Amino acid sequence: MEAIAKLNNCPTSPRKMRLVVDLIRGERVEKALSVLKFTNKEAAIRVEKLLLSAINNWEAKNGKTSDGSELFVKTIMVDGGRQLKRLRPAPQGRGYRIRKRSNHVTLIVDSKITETTQN
Repeated sequence: MEAIAKLNNCPTSPRKMRLVVDLIRGERVEKALSVLKFTNKEAAIRVEKLLLSAINNWEAKNGKTSDGSELFVKTIMVDGGRQLKRLRPAPQGRGYRIRKRSNHVTLIVDSKITETTQN
């Protein structure tokens, strides 16, 4: 069984968020949490909270607590969100456009099921 958690309109550019997300894609949950805890980027704090939310969603969906060894990050995607467009004064009466970017993060955790086939 898998569980989904989403973070919408996070005020970080998608490019900066993808640097953090690429560190934990496909990892076990306990390893991903430790990597995010010691990553020195602001986006890591937001992704860590999102991962904890996905773990809680999985526990609520399955009715049991997770020790973290069976869960892994199945899919994590970063998409571009809305842009706030601002103007900054420039020389000779011009204005430069500033695009304050945001992103949407979708995180899916899944449990590793080890099936043993008996002959």
